[in-house]
Amino acid sequence: MNRLIEDRLGERARVRERERAILVGLDLGQKASWQERESMEELIELAQTAKLVVLHTIIQKREHPDPAHFIGKGKAEELKNLASAAQADLIILNNALTPAQTRNLEELIQKKIVDRAQLILNIFVQRARSKEAKLQVELAQLEYLLPRLRGWAEALGQPGAGIATRGPGETRLVQEREAIQRRIHILKERLLKTEQERAVRRKLRQKNEIPQIALLGYTNTGKSTLLQALTGAETFIEDKLFATLDPMTRQLRLPNGQLVVMTDTVGLIKKLPHQLVPAFASTLEAVREADLLLNILDLSHPHLFDHWRTVQDVLHEVFDDAPRPPMLHLLNKIDKLGYLQSNEDQQQRLAEARRLIPNTVEISARAGLGLELLKERIVQALGERVRPAPPAV
Repeated sequence: MNRLIEDRLGERARVRERERAILVGLDLGQKASWQERESMEELIELAQTAKLVVLHTIIQKREHPDPAHFIGKGKAEELKNLASAAQADLIILNNALTPAQTRNLEELIQKKIVDRAQLILNIFVQRARSKEAKLQVELAQLEYLLPRLRGWAEALGQPGAGIATRGPGETRLVQEREAIQRRIHILKERLLKTEQERAVRRKLRQKNEIPQIALLGYTNTGKSTLLQALTGAETFIEDKLFATLDPMTRQLRLPNGQLVVMTDTVGLIKKLPHQLVPAFASTLEAVREADLLLNILDLSHPHLFDHWRTVQDVLHEVFDDAPRPPMLHLLNKIDKLGYLQSNEDQQQRLAEARRLIPNTVEISARAGLGLELLKERIVQALGERVRPAPPAV
């Protein structure tokens, strides 16, 4: 099964040198133009996180995706010449491709074709560390692969003629599909057992009336750094997208002596492969069960408000019409506002963030700024869920 995943999804461990990539996006109109450019910037970061060398970035304008070649056959032929001249190893599309589109592009361009979802999945392969995270990533990979097996049917061989006959390609296809389905069943059972164990621990905390706080936010906004700064937890911190995938729970003692439990969650991102949402349900479960949400935002990021809206969209999916716990929006990395040209620009950015985003707290997790104020705001937000420490005898 591991060999199958490597063959289908291009396992990076088999690559001896950094692969060279051309990134391609699709602009579907003037309204989407700014969004596509921003998304392409993020795709560059994803490619660099995956340890790829980015040779070129291309944005193709079309009214709608081409059903056969996504970017159109003519543009695909131009891309073939560019990839050959630049000695590119693969082409990365900033969208989800159908199996047929992937196959058609690979046959025309004669290069490996990877879509955005597959790139993110490969990054998750590199980043998963705990046993549970590895199981979740493998499940996401297989659920991504299963509907795409049909796309390789021709490469596996033609079915035989006549009733009840089956060619070698179709036989292998059926065998692989059945093997994947069995493995998915096993992974889901193992993850269910893990979730049941977590549920027991969660109920114990609730029985002991320990408030639960969930950290969430766009990827690479500083969630792990904040958890370490507040609780002293040893966490893996790196300035890359999806630096850590493993949910971590630690205790924090508030100024009045009350203990609370804080859980870090996987970073969010636009166009996140939908296979990863159920696969990482355990981290979203922490959001649903929390008494308070802390949404960490990168105040210095040029797309701060777009990231804030993305988080709101995800929360809408998580809670649907159910009531949400209170939430504080943490404007992190306030110490990095120096990238703006003047103090007036810095004040304008702060004023705009305070106006558009409710319940904000300005902090720098790395520099330790505003953390005591944050703890006081947590006490206020939790209200009756926080009990003052008993007086000393």
